[in-house]
Amino acid sequence: QVQLVESGGGLVQAGGSLRLSCTASGRTFSRYAMGWFRQAPGKEREFVARINWSVRSGTYYADAVKGRFTISRDNAKNTVYLQMNSLKSEDTAVYYCAADRDLLRDSNRENDYDYWGQGTQVTVSS
Repeated sequence: QVQLVESGGGLVQAGGSLRLSCTASGRTFSRYAMGWFRQAPGKEREFVARINWSVRSGTYYADAVKGRFTISRDNAKNTVYLQMNSLKSEDTAVYYCAADRDLLRDSNRENDYDYWGQGTQVTVSS
């Protein structure tokens, strides 16, 4: 079992930055690929970014955030981060982190992720 807790959400003006964190319980954090998803009001949850064991083992981004968001992880701290720059009003959503036991899958499908956090709200004002 892995429990995930997100933090770092809040209200920011368009063009600003936020860094989300997701801390996992347990000693097997490094065995999971980690992803970030988001869900805007009235929309389905969508993939944002994914990182495998380390940055060198692979990171993947949705086209909508490529070049603006950066995913990273610190396995010693059981934490994955999402640095969000140049935020836009359309980035407003609840952001969720998720853990995937399959490090080789490179999946952006939420059904492939095994554990989820409770979400953190990000609101970008224009």
